[in-house]
Amino acid sequence: MTLTGHSFIGASRSNESTLTFNVKNPTTGEILEPPFHAATNEDLDEAVQLASNAFTLYSKTCPKTRANFLRTIADKIDALGPEITPRMNAESALPEPRCEGERGRTVGQLRMFADLIEEGSWVDARIETALPDRAPLPKPDLRSMRRPLGPVAVFCASNFPLAFSVAGGDTASALAAGCPVIVRAHSAHAGTAELVASAIQEAVAECQMPEGTFSMIFDAGIDLGTQLVTHPDIKAVGFTGSRTGGRALMDAAAARPEPIPVFAEMSSINPIFVLPGALSERAETIATGLTSSVTLGAGQFCTCPGLVFTTASDTLTDTLKSGFAQTAPATLLHEGISKNYNSGLSSLQNQPGVDTIHQIESPDPSKQGGPTILKTTAENFLNNPSLHEEIFGPSSMIVECTDLDEMLAAASQLEGQLTATVHGTDEDLENASDLLRILEQKAGRLIINGFPTGVEVCSSMIHGGPYPATSDGASTSVGTAAILRYTRPVSFQAFPESLLPDELKSENPRKINRLVNGQLTADPLC
Repeated sequence: MTLTGHSFIGASRSNESTLTFNVKNPTTGEILEPPFHAATNEDLDEAVQLASNAFTLYSKTCPKTRANFLRTIADKIDALGPEITPRMNAESALPEPRCEGERGRTVGQLRMFADLIEEGSWVDARIETALPDRAPLPKPDLRSMRRPLGPVAVFCASNFPLAFSVAGGDTASALAAGCPVIVRAHSAHAGTAELVASAIQEAVAECQMPEGTFSMIFDAGIDLGTQLVTHPDIKAVGFTGSRTGGRALMDAAAARPEPIPVFAEMSSINPIFVLPGALSERAETIATGLTSSVTLGAGQFCTCPGLVFTTASDTLTDTLKSGFAQTAPATLLHEGISKNYNSGLSSLQNQPGVDTIHQIESPDPSKQGGPTILKTTAENFLNNPSLHEEIFGPSSMIVECTDLDEMLAAASQLEGQLTATVHGTDEDLENASDLLRILEQKAGRLIINGFPTGVEVCSSMIHGGPYPATSDGASTSVGTAAILRYTRPVSFQAFPESLLPDELKSENPRKINRLVNGQLTADPLC
């Protein structure tokens, strides 16, 4: 298809605006065509109004219909693969296998949510039957289930042009829940966004979803994003990005006359703790795995391990130096990430007590990030909060501890994280119950003898964590539980059968699992 650079407002495209921006190839610096037209305030208002109108109908579509809609989106994105991959590569410098893999993850998520809502038990249906003769007061018939919130605003991530963007997990889970979605495209990969948005728009028409079920706006700055979050008809926000950006959206949403939830994934250093037995037995193996994890995708994953707590080990350090020496500087996703990585790394290296173990110098810091391994002491880490900050890119810092007590002290000082990893022998782990207890309070996913990069998309995955990893540590942005973010529980008291949703009717026409008078069952009520 031919890219036009215009926003998607329901079934239509926006008109040309005076404010435009271009996408730049991060490898060559080439300006990519076409120019993209920032949406106007009128465009945004129309998109939200359409979404608000669509919610009345879309929220009531049967799960089978919504599931077919999600699978149609997936099919159309797959069909556009030959166009998406080269554009994504040109806009992000991500290699072709990564582009193909991310597309597979994106369509896989859509189909996963289609399966989830078609089966139906996710709604958490609960039924307590009436006891009219109960004394001293009768008990009413009460039935509850989860219902969609309303129109959702989704902000695309810079580091996942597909899987956390236009048709990514936020959009897939919101659409699955029955919520229309308005996406704010990321300016660094606007062409990829337009291709995916066209697939969704076609699916809306083909599946006869109400106009306004999906819109996508281009934005040259931040003002439209703020207006989107503060629009009274928006009921929730999904965001993946920096702590600064997420915090701004949280504050804007909280200041509304009607505050709304912002599900923001923001900042994580993903600490790794290497216990003495594991260090003694397999320091070289751990260092090799750590090198791969830190440099995977040029460190541009939110699960990149940025801190390694361990006792002193020449084997670990020497293996890391050797591994990093064999890793070339990589072109980062866009100039903003390159600038932040190199300035953040320089600031960290200038902190007292921080040594550079090995650094690959980048020939062009405006585009590239050189893999770097640093070292400091636990005492220094505990006394300098600047060492706790995330640096997004291919670097990590070893924090040498004298004993387990220093590890426990460091773990206690950590902010909320997406992941926390422990390497240990069976004996190490038996003696590390206090460490594991602390880390359980700090992270959304705990890993034993592995590495945090690689997020499996499945029902048991939790990709979340306490603030500032996310704005809501009780939720996840990956896995089937992500659908719960865009719903709320509603109780129906003394409703006649004809007015109840199918999920709550006595005969259980959906044949889903329900909690009936405290017992989980799929049987109909007698």
